[in-house]
Amino acid sequence: MTLLKTADAEAYVARPNSRPGIALICGPDSGLVRERVTAVLTKAVDDLHDPFSLARLEGDALAEEPQRLVEEANTIPLFGGRRAVHVRAGGKNILPAVELLAGAPPGTDCRVVIEAGDLSRSSPLRTFCEKSKEIAVIVCYADNERDIARLIDEEMRQADLTITADAKALLVSLIGGDRLASRNEVQKLALYARGKQQVDIDDVLAVASDAAALELSTVTDLAFAGRADEVRTQYARLRSEGTLPGVIAGSALRQVMQLHRVKLAMEAGEPLEQAMGGFRPAVHFSRKRAVETALQNWSSARLEKSVAQFAEVTLDTRRRPTLADAMVERALLSTAQSARRRG
Repeated sequence: MTLLKTADAEAYVARPNSRPGIALICGPDSGLVRERVTAVLTKAVDDLHDPFSLARLEGDALAEEPQRLVEEANTIPLFGGRRAVHVRAGGKNILPAVELLAGAPPGTDCRVVIEAGDLSRSSPLRTFCEKSKEIAVIVCYADNERDIARLIDEEMRQADLTITADAKALLVSLIGGDRLASRNEVQKLALYARGKQQVDIDDVLAVASDAAALELSTVTDLAFAGRADEVRTQYARLRSEGTLPGVIAGSALRQVMQLHRVKLAMEAGEPLEQAMGGFRPAVHFSRKRAVETALQNWSSARLEKSVAQFAEVTLDTRRRPTLADAMVERALLSTAQSARRRG
């Protein structure tokens, strides 16, 4: 069976009797991989904790006994009913076992799920599975902004809550890259807002301003400090972790807007320490020196121009997504170069 696209993958996961009965679930978003594996297995058997219904096999052990996979897939449960086999691929080659299974696929009462990491297109296991009519291949990529927004809406509905547009936009920018981590953050927010009817921006700031937001803030801090080489390194790291360019740009925009607001207070006569209290959420101690330096070195007029620049870039990431990566990195490096000239 060919590679399933997103809509087809969701439909396959949602139907307990979807055919084919063998699925390879892999990809760079390990959280989404685990979530989909669990969803398929949950629909495949009545009790995930029943060893007679669900057999769990480690790939490294399976590589030593390839025939075992076929045996497990065709075993009839002791007390009848449905059965599933969960294979966790490891470092050893399990392709021989999968080839044997494809030649003797399980019946309609059994589902085999192979969980793997980020397999390249040229990976022998993925290549074989994509060519086999007996195997469905689902590749789990990092969520885009639309996926994250849909996840937020889903969790809010389950918690019987609504969320304001501003709060939702902020939350979208703070999470992503790993589906389970994102879901956990939204569930944590819903728990925090229990008893309310609507989640607002203050709730998001109170709950979701965590390590992910701190990492996003770092690349902007580096840009306003004029440290271009470190901007390149941090930006590359964020992208390798699955953070979308639009998320990075949106975070930078909010950060610059806060710098601009606080700088205006300073130019109106407010002392630096007092003005720093205007940041929401409060500046993490690890960023304090960088933020203070930016406030001292950048005027409100220059910050206003920067706000306009990042607002335009954030909008352009949606208009021209294929160029988003280059545009966001260029904006950050341009800021760093400007900071060095002023220095």
